[in-house]
Amino acid sequence: MFTGIIEEVGRVAAIEEAGDALRMRFTAPGVLEDAKRGDSIAINGVCLTVAELSPEEFTADVMQVTLDYSALGSVSVGDRVNVERAMASGQRFGGHIVQGHVDGTATLQERRPSEHWEVFRFQLEDPQLARYVAKKGSVAINGTSLTVAEVAEAGGSGSSEAWFEVSLIPTTLADTMLGDLNPGDTVNVECDVLAKYVERLAQHGAQEDQYKA
Repeated sequence: MFTGIIEEVGRVAAIEEAGDALRMRFTAPGVLEDAKRGDSIAINGVCLTVAELSPEEFTADVMQVTLDYSALGSVSVGDRVNVERAMASGQRFGGHIVQGHVDGTATLQERRPSEHWEVFRFQLEDPQLARYVAKKGSVAINGTSLTVAEVAEAGGSGSSEAWFEVSLIPTTLADTMLGDLNPGDTVNVECDVLAKYVERLAQHGAQEDQYKA
């Protein structure tokens, strides 16, 4: 489990095609001091398993299903990436519950600068994910824990798109790779897992009521 508080901005060091998977190497010396083979490290919000490591780099195998659900397959050698180790027991919980299981992707539509922050609007590739995104709720963008400022579902208020907005302070822009994004870029989205469990429980309750009737 992760918290969405990025520990380091690393870089993609190498990408090797391996049939229906990719073997990717990342430079991230700040998180590897106590790392070992088999540990979980999130890259742009995607939970990966350390297969090989050196003092400054680690290698992970990325399966096809991960490439299908995330934007990890679109990164290039030299790109900056968000890095976070799995949360240790007893650690301060600074963000929100992030599993590293990406739900889908979104495209940055626009960046609107303000005096002390910037507003980012993202269009969800899968409009169905909008039901898990709530105003003032939590969402992880490339593994970064953020608060939703506005959200619109496809069909709601005459909108044909499902989008949401987040406001990023200078610290977030400087300490994560989100400051590198330009309109048209694709990011990984992980919705709040609590919303998905609530929906599942509600569906189960409705089924039970149907059987009783």
